[in-house]
Amino acid sequence: MATPADAARPRLLLTGSTGFTGRYVRAELERAGWHVTGLGHAAQAPAQADAGELTVDLLDRDAVARAVAGVRPDAVIHLAAIAFVAHGDVDAIYRCNVVGTRHLLEALAALPRAPRAVILASSANVYGNTTVEPIDEDTPPAPANDYAVSKLAMEYMARLWCGQLPITLVRPFNYTGVGQSPQFLIPKIVDHFRRRADTIELGNLQVWREFQDVRAVAECYRRLLEASPPPGSVFNLCSGQAWSLQEVLAMMESIAGYRIAVRVNPAFVRANEVRRLVGSNARLAGAIGALPAIPLQETLRWMYAAPAA
Repeated sequence: MATPADAARPRLLLTGSTGFTGRYVRAELERAGWHVTGLGHAAQAPAQADAGELTVDLLDRDAVARAVAGVRPDAVIHLAAIAFVAHGDVDAIYRCNVVGTRHLLEALAALPRAPRAVILASSANVYGNTTVEPIDEDTPPAPANDYAVSKLAMEYMARLWCGQLPITLVRPFNYTGVGQSPQFLIPKIVDHFRRRADTIELGNLQVWREFQDVRAVAECYRRLLEASPPPGSVFNLCSGQAWSLQEVLAMMESIAGYRIAVRVNPAFVRANEVRRLVGSNARLAGAIGALPAIPLQETLRWMYAAPAA
């Protein structure tokens, strides 16, 4: 049940609230005094808004409209998406990432009072195989896979609503932490070392990625929400430092105290692999101040020490 204290706090609608990122963003915002209502996916009717968690399929336009009208959020962070690049159902990627987002924006625009901030999570994958380094927000997009195309299409679609909603677009680069699915690279590597596996099968080893800590990412979302940048702003969410897979493996070997044999499995090598993604966070720092910095080795130790799921 909602309490008088809940009514006094600003209301945040957080989509993707039960996902990896959403759990950390929810905790960060609740610590900061927000009353968070989560919007997660399930094949059932929405629960009551004051329960703290709604279950709504973003592709159900009417259900989304009812849920948003019930929450009447002061601000929104939209994380819900199919975020795995190698997801097998391409149609689902586009439906969720573009159509689902449109349903949300349509429902928000229909409110009697628009939220004061709407943050939409896009992806650094929209930049593709650019030769620019570091990549800033003015780097021309060149998406190289369906996931990236879906996120860029979402950005263009969202701009249709900028006249009615104070939309901010965020392009996160790779990040990781406790609770991320083992289908993603870093949790897979950590899990193999935790189990003291003899070998690990990986895809292309000649890639460089940022691996920011999810706790730092959650803090940046919170501070960006509080900063209220001009509508239509675009921000990279990144550390500005990339690591090769060989460097990550060396860190884990040091943490675990043994070496693992690495085998390249051709089935894991993606077509149109983005070789290098390194972002500039200068614009974000200009908007929210000094950025949180958690060293990758600290993140890996945190993940390695966490109980296996």
